[in-house]
Amino acid sequence: MVNYLLFRFFVFLFWITPFWLLYLQSDIVFFLMYHVFGYRKKVVWNNLKKSFPEKSESELKKITRGFYKNLSDITVEGIKGFSMSKKTLLKRYKVLNPEISDKYYKQNKSIIAVASHYCNWEWGVLCLSLQFKHKSVGLYKPLSNKYIDNYIKKTRAAWGMNLISIYETSKYIEIKNTGPSIYFMVSDQSPSNVKKAYWLNFLNQDTACLHGAESYAKIFDLPVVYGHVNRVKRGYYEISVSLVESNPKETTEGEITKAYMKILEDYILVKPENWLWSHKRWKLKRGI
Repeated sequence: MVNYLLFRFFVFLFWITPFWLLYLQSDIVFFLMYHVFGYRKKVVWNNLKKSFPEKSESELKKITRGFYKNLSDITVEGIKGFSMSKKTLLKRYKVLNPEISDKYYKQNKSIIAVASHYCNWEWGVLCLSLQFKHKSVGLYKPLSNKYIDNYIKKTRAAWGMNLISIYETSKYIEIKNTGPSIYFMVSDQSPSNVKKAYWLNFLNQDTACLHGAESYAKIFDLPVVYGHVNRVKRGYYEISVSLVESNPKETTEGEITKAYMKILEDYILVKPENWLWSHKRWKLKRGI
């Protein structure tokens, strides 16, 4: 309960914080994380060095600084999001081409939208339900604090985003799939079960990939799209939707995952500082 009350205090505090002050706070967070505490600096540096062996140390340091600036912004933006109005969110977080998914809505067909930890993904959970015609379903891992977890689910549901535990995914799709839904899945984490992972070369490294999105797409015959988040300027984002696979049942094993990871890799290569380099993406080894 104490953690929940502290969480609600920060939500209120950020509610009364104007954006100019919000980004001043972000600059302070950046200074603390990068210069004072060195938050996961070794993890970030090792990930970057292995992913970009051709880059010089000065280039890697520039990316590292950019990453911590990005991380600081999305940290404060994530908290600010709980108190932002629909008008403000829609102004700052726009889907450029929803017609990619709308055509499936017209066919009364559900789809899977894969996303990644690139730029600000938190605002998407809040307002993407307002920009797609499909019923929005976010598949997530429940938080250990039930009070915070219930608060988050309630606030998301108020704007049309239904949060469903990843442990109930198959059951939910099978039972609740009575109308056209869009299932949002963040798919760039390291899988917990190495035996079920798809392996491929990603950013110059042997990488274990989550199998869930592809598996559900093939089982339930759901087309797969990818939503890429691009920072236009500080505090403003645009989302581009691209088709990953329209006929999942006709694909070979791992084909959808490979296509998604290739799209993500191409975006990372353009602006690597915007991806979440602080997570231990390559902690699993093949056969272990």
